[in-house]
Amino acid sequence: MKTISTAMAAATTLLGVMSASADEFKLTSPDLAAGASISASQYANAFGCSGENARPALAWSGAPEGTKGFAVTLYDKDAPTGSGFWHWVVTGIAASATGIDAQELPDGAKVGMNDAGVKQFIGPCPPVGRQHTYEYSVYALDTDTLGAPDDATDALTGFFLWQHTLAKATLDFTAGPRK
Repeated sequence: MKTISTAMAAATTLLGVMSASADEFKLTSPDLAAGASISASQYANAFGCSGENARPALAWSGAPEGTKGFAVTLYDKDAPTGSGFWHWVVTGIAASATGIDAQELPDGAKVGMNDAGVKQFIGPCPPVGRQHTYEYSVYALDTDTLGAPDDATDALTGFFLWQHTLAKATLDFTAGPRK
């Protein structure tokens, strides 16, 4: 009985440490407030939207000890596909990075395939009359090389992210409804 109690206490302590570490990992943007709606320039210039496809600068802090690299994604939680829509997948970001500039990616970063089948950023563009919630995520990884093939789909890249994520920080925002 004492062994079980000791094991449970150790597990509880470990979960508390992991949770505290994850709570310290934060994602922010000087160009986008959490829960707010995006600016007109941040809309896609595709799928019926006429924005500038401008992506925001992103900054993160509090990555857990042992972080060897980062990945960043943009995901539409409400896309009418049954599985959302991946707008952007970036891997290969060095552990020394603390963010992504709005104009260019850090050296070594690789843009993966999105749900439109292209390796590029596509800004939000919800269907006419609908508001969608989107999520930027930064993943603190236990590896500096994710290992996904260069032609990996976003779903396959997501599987590799799941295997190597130490912590994840998110920034949710909305777009729409558009007319």
